[in-house]
Amino acid sequence: MALSVCMPAHFISSKMSGAGQVGLSSNSASRFCGLSMEANTGSDLLQKGVPKLAINWKSSARAPSVGRWGPSSVVAASSSRSAGVMQEKEETEELTLDSIRDSLIRQEDSIIYNLLERAQYCTNPPTYAPGVFQIEGFTGSLIEFLLRETERLHASVRRYTSPDEHAFFPQDLPKPILPPMAYPKVLHKAADDININSLVWDMYFDDLLPGVAVEGDDGNYGSAATCDVLCLQALSKRIHYGKFVAEAKFRVTPHLFEPHIRNQDSEALYKLITFESVELNVQRRVEAKARTFGQEVALDAAKPPVYKIDPKLVARLYGDWVMPLTKKVQVQYLLRRLDK
Repeated sequence: MALSVCMPAHFISSKMSGAGQVGLSSNSASRFCGLSMEANTGSDLLQKGVPKLAINWKSSARAPSVGRWGPSSVVAASSSRSAGVMQEKEETEELTLDSIRDSLIRQEDSIIYNLLERAQYCTNPPTYAPGVFQIEGFTGSLIEFLLRETERLHASVRRYTSPDEHAFFPQDLPKPILPPMAYPKVLHKAADDININSLVWDMYFDDLLPGVAVEGDDGNYGSAATCDVLCLQALSKRIHYGKFVAEAKFRVTPHLFEPHIRNQDSEALYKLITFESVELNVQRRVEAKARTFGQEVALDAAKPPVYKIDPKLVARLYGDWVMPLTKKVQVQYLLRRLDK
């Protein structure tokens, strides 16, 4: 089966590439919950057709987002109102790999729960075909419309002013109706220019959704699209947390990173941030979580377990896409970490 998905007009695609493996010489860094990369192909946005939903991962057969809209798990802060601006008062300026690791582990739960929710419905091709549903003033697909309008609504309450939130349609966002919030300055200003949601979109519809949902059309187009939105947002947040990961690693051993940044050596940076053993542990953990969260409850203990989604699919998701894309974000960020 092939589904034609309407691609947001600003998306551009690139292909993943591998690299060697070298670790940071830091005990703190080595404890980090690993996250893989490719050379920076730029974040320019270009219209192109969305790839088909190729059924290449097979399987049988919501959780709320982690935290508030802001990096509270990375830098603890309290808010107070002053002169019409929400001021964030830092309780600690410490940015640690351990604090980021804790946040990433909690985000695993959100991703898995959202995938389980999506698994209730078939692939439902009409959801992703442009022009199937008559929407006044809009000619794209239902999923594109729903995600765009969801982002517009959330932007009105300043979701995308938070440094750990990234819109798929940033050009369509309205100004917030709430007063601005001054978040702690944790990241380098170059972080604002890094958004790889085009790759998140491609990965989700090309490689992940076909394995999560059973092929077919059950008519639940709105429900399927709503679940897709939650999955895309959770995956985007997890992958773009690479900015915080990169900043924390840089602070631990800046002398290891600075020569490669000055030389703009993306391959060397990739090797510095790669920990194969830690990444394997991440895959084992998310597979175990998928088995725990997704197992159908049976009173007959003698029957073999039945899972709502294939636990190994979740491990492959992290090994083949989430960690590589997160490391892509890390390297893009590090390449500009010394910018004035």
